Parts: sequence; structure tokens; C-alpha cells
Amino acid sequence: MDTARRTDLLARYRAGHATILASLAGIDEAGLDARPADGGWTPREVVQHTADSEMTAAIRLRRLVAEENPVIVGYDGDTFALRLHYADRPIEPALAAIAAARATTVQILDALTDAEWARTGTHSESGPYGVERWLEIYAVHCDEHADQIRRARAEAESKS
Repeated sequence: MDTARRTDLLARYRAGHATILASLAGIDEAGLDARPADGGWTPREVVQHTADSEMTAAIRLRRLVAEENPVIVGYDGDTFALRLHYADRPIEPALAAIAAARATTVQILDALTDAEWARTGTHSESGPYGVERWLEIYAVHCDEHADQIRRARAEAESKS
């Protein structure tokens, strides 16, 4: 990964929490619980998933940097949503978790040496998985979920 691409991805990673917050601006409780017609997650569930994923991502990066050839284990997001009661939980603690995971992780990213950027492990579902691939995935993670929230909101607003 060249320096320009890394710099761009790091900027996107830094902006992730703000992107999620912007997608939620002005939303009310009914909006948080509006289920899309396709049966996908509500904005509330998206926020809860994003928090769990960001906390998991933070640990994944730490393992990639600190351990030799770690195995990074995948998880079933739909099972998490059901068993961890995403639909019933307030979003404020989840938003705080996203902010904290990103703030502490960016400190690590800013300190990585070239050798640390090159560290790798194995993902249980996708195979070889390294620090640079981690950044490619999580730099846009909040963007993707903010888009999901905006689509759910737009659909709900078009019905009212």
C-alpha cells in the first residue's frame, strides 16, 4: 500500500464516528426502529452492530500487531443482533463504544512502523489477513453503515 492510499484510508477511519453521527442527525425513536422493507436491520440495530464490529476490529488490529500469525475469528452478525438484543438497546452507549474503539485504535495506527504495517495473520473465513487489509476494511466500515442508516431513514420517510 502506498503512502497516499494509507493516508486517505486513515483519514476515512478517523472520520468514521462523525459519519455515523451525521447519519443519525435528527432521528427519533420511531426512526431508529424503522425496519426496511427488505427485512434488514433498523438504524438502531445498525448502530449496535457497528459498535460490536468496531470493538472486535480494535482487538483484531491489536492481535495482528502484537501476536505472531494470529487467527482472526469471524462471527455471525445476525446471530449477534438477535442474541445481544440489538433491537432493544439504547444507542448512546454503542455510539460511545464506536468513538472509544476508533480513538484508541488510531493512536496505534499512528505509531505503526513499516514492519508493523506488514504484519499478517489468518482470518477464519477469508484466509490471509494483515494490517493493511484490516485498514482497507475498517476505513470504510462506518461509511457503509452510515449509508445503510440513511437508506433505512429515506425509506421510512417516503412511507410517512
